[in-house]
Amino acid sequence: MAALADSLRSDVRRMRPGERLPSSRSLVERHRVSPVTVSRALGLLAAEGLVVTRPGSGAFAAERREAAAEPADFGWQAVTLGDRSVDAAGVSWLLTPPPEGVIPLSGGYLHPALQPVRALATAAARAARRPHAWETPRLGGMPELRAWFARTVGGAVSPADVEITSGGQQSLTTVLRALLPPGAPVLVESPTYLGALAVARAAGLHPVPVPVDADGVRPDLLGEAFALSGARVFYSQPTFHNPTGTVLSEERRARVLDVARAAGAFVIEDDFARHLGIATPPPPLLAGDTDGRVVHIASLTKATAPSLRVAAVIARGPVAERIRATQLVGEFFPARPLQETLLELVSSPGWPRHLRAVRAALRSRRDAALAAFARELPELRVNRPAGGLHLWVRLPDGVDDTALAEAALRDGVLVSAGRPFFPAEAPAPHLRISYGTADSEAELAEGVRRLGEVLNS
Repeated sequence: MAALADSLRSDVRRMRPGERLPSSRSLVERHRVSPVTVSRALGLLAAEGLVVTRPGSGAFAAERREAAAEPADFGWQAVTLGDRSVDAAGVSWLLTPPPEGVIPLSGGYLHPALQPVRALATAAARAARRPHAWETPRLGGMPELRAWFARTVGGAVSPADVEITSGGQQSLTTVLRALLPPGAPVLVESPTYLGALAVARAAGLHPVPVPVDADGVRPDLLGEAFALSGARVFYSQPTFHNPTGTVLSEERRARVLDVARAAGAFVIEDDFARHLGIATPPPPLLAGDTDGRVVHIASLTKATAPSLRVAAVIARGPVAERIRATQLVGEFFPARPLQETLLELVSSPGWPRHLRAVRAALRSRRDAALAAFARELPELRVNRPAGGLHLWVRLPDGVDDTALAEAALRDGVLVSAGRPFFPAEAPAPHLRISYGTADSEAELAEGVRRLGEVLNS
């Protein structure tokens, strides 16, 4: 489609305004493409303002806009905006597709081959035909979807505790805005999800690092951080932590809640990867919470597709109303067609089959990646996560992980440097390797081989 659009774009620029383009049938025959490709190419040119389509008459070259005599001067904006900035570089890096021919061993979503694309298409078609599908949804979300999240999380959660949101990232933005004023400290695991760091800093918050080890965050250091910083919120990923893949141990789960209780603080539990468990994950922190201390974010995007931006925030007590109000004034509500689509998907008989298939595929891909590291880079220390999408690779001391990631990209493999995942200075160099994003186990092995060549050189 892109090639056809480029060809037509060149033709249109040589035409007079109002001149008719060849018919769709002629374009199909001339360029040996399908009618759908022709329609999409013309739609792209129409969106660019180069052509005007008239049903029943065809497509015509549009009137050309006169170029501005001088470029506009936007210098005044720098003074008006001030020195506050929003750094989206890390998030942009994670969401940018790799160049052609580059093996993607970085990213936060399943490879398209593992996504339930057909099931989503079927669910979306059914959802769109539902009565009232395009009307305003109930505030807080569709009752049936709120009930499904409540059943899935378990424990003492009721549908009234559930607020449907527009994805995990938006949920985190809303929760942090609801709980903390600008300038406040927020405790975070170190390392942690770099999207959480970006959101916190954009909101004017100050992330305070709390180290993690193989069993998750250290409760003793968490208590010290609460005492020294005066923080009243701790952001945590206790299950299949990003980027390390660790699972907070059972003993530490109880201690984290005790520490937060002693500090009079909330715990934000980002449960983004629960459905990506190679091994059965433990119950969420929310299940052991008796006094409304845990604000739980449940997302299904990682187990489905990037554009299914629907999640849930589960909270109890006055904080729940604060979160609902913050969401309402910030975005009104998540799109009802997406809520309807998700409800169709998770209510279908194919949903549990999809989750089983994803878990089996992730197990095979994780093991293939670990085997490749053992073969190509046996000197590196690589963890063996029980779920999620990532390996956490300890590099030799003295290696610049950022420079290594840049060199690897030039040699055809995309990996994530570990440094951006640390809220402060990184204590050692690491790489985050995503085993759920590659096309196949063979591609995983080839990506690790290329990485080995770069590191050994």
